[in-house]
Amino acid sequence: MPRWINVPNGFTLLRVLLVPFVVAEILRGRPVLALALFAAASATDVLDGAAARRLAQVTRAGAYLDPIADKCLLSGVFLALAFARAVPWWLLAVIFGRDLFILLGAAVLWLLSERSFPPSVWGKISTFVQVSTALAWMARAAFPASPIVHFSSAMLWPCAASTIWSGMHYAWRAVQAPRRSGAKPSGLPPGFGPAS
Repeated sequence: MPRWINVPNGFTLLRVLLVPFVVAEILRGRPVLALALFAAASATDVLDGAAARRLAQVTRAGAYLDPIADKCLLSGVFLALAFARAVPWWLLAVIFGRDLFILLGAAVLWLLSERSFPPSVWGKISTFVQVSTALAWMARAAFPASPIVHFSSAMLWPCAASTIWSGMHYAWRAVQAPRRSGAKPSGLPPGFGPAS
């Protein structure tokens, strides 16, 4: 059996499989069920990491699948929330803009032969804040009590700030990556390569 077929990656794949169900319930106007499904999907993010460490089943496939699953879940949920007019469109633009920015940067690094680009601490913080924001706004739709309404509204700003900052941090790491690896990008004039 291939090494990537294991319990941690099973939790990760479950998170991906839950995405269309969460999105569908948001668009159908069933906030309680959508919140429950999203909470279950978010829990798999904790379970896959814990299982990988506990069972010593950390794999390269898992390292790639985990952030992809996170992006599928969060992108789908925020897109659905925006279409349902639960969150403002400008927040969706910030989140998708940063993700597109990171993808373009990763493509450039790949062309420069930089194959190792692990998640940064700010990227993980941004993911946590985005999950918390999505939970708050879904809870607001399910249980529109005054404290939840105020809390969800307040979460927009740390979510936007952490998303933008993590994008800037990834950009800084992308600039530093060729210097750390010692690779000089081709086509640059003398003096523009890594410092010796």
